Amino acid sequence: MKNSNYQKNKEYQSNKKQRSLHRPQIEGVICGKNPVLEALRSDRTLNKVLAAAGQEPGFLRQVRELCREKHVPFLQVERSALAMYPDNRGVVALAAPFAYAEVEDILAAAEAKGEAPLVIVLAGVEDPHNLGAVLRTAEGVGAHGVIIAKHGAAPLNETAARVAAGAAEYVPVARVSSIAATLDELKARGLWVCGTHQEGAQTLWQADLTGALALVMGSEGRGLPPLVAKKCDFMVKIPMCGRINSFNVSVSCAMVLGEVLRQRQS
Repeated sequence: MKNSNYQKNKEYQSNKKQRSLHRPQIEGVICGKNPVLEALRSDRTLNKVLAAAGQEPGFLRQVRELCREKHVPFLQVERSALAMYPDNRGVVALAAPFAYAEVEDILAAAEAKGEAPLVIVLAGVEDPHNLGAVLRTAEGVGAHGVIIAKHGAAPLNETAARVAAGAAEYVPVARVSSIAATLDELKARGLWVCGTHQEGAQTLWQADLTGALALVMGSEGRGLPPLVAKKCDFMVKIPMCGRINSFNVSVSCAMVLGEVLRQRQS
């Protein structure tokens, strides 16, 4: 009976994951206070902003002023009018779909700032929540961009943008056909490619992360694909003391990027 229940639960979780991955997404919709404010402050093209009645007066005043400044129509509506937008948090901006950057754009941004490139490469990350969390951390540490795969990976959609809490407006995201080929391109441009693995030869504190760097993070369940792992110049590991043998991919990325920032500012 125990094994039967376990199998049923396993099948339910698998089906639940598949439903989540194939749930239709509404492109061009930004939900939540911070994402909407950052979209208004950025150069993103917005068609209108909708806010539910009953929002905090200071927030509404700030949104109205930004809308007036950017010539974006602002409408205050009943909360039921926003029900068609999942996780709307009471405020929604209707925008043009997110525009993806090119890898060259990311490298050019680093050059324009006179900084060694810091690029995050996500190899097969499928959960948009993780993509959003990575974008938020990337913006916080001053990374120049994120690279994702065109197929088999989470897209930059409204879920990722909401979790990013506004960072999606400032961190360019490039989509590529082949992560492995892109790593070869980055290496040819002078970047060192660092992978993460629990059996890495050195810890993230021992590795030199100060130069031009592409940090490669693997998928939630499978880690780095073998071909991608072979492209890495070196691997780092995050020491762990508990019984669980890995961190969530966005948490691991944040830990490594925090060490990159520490080394670069030392």
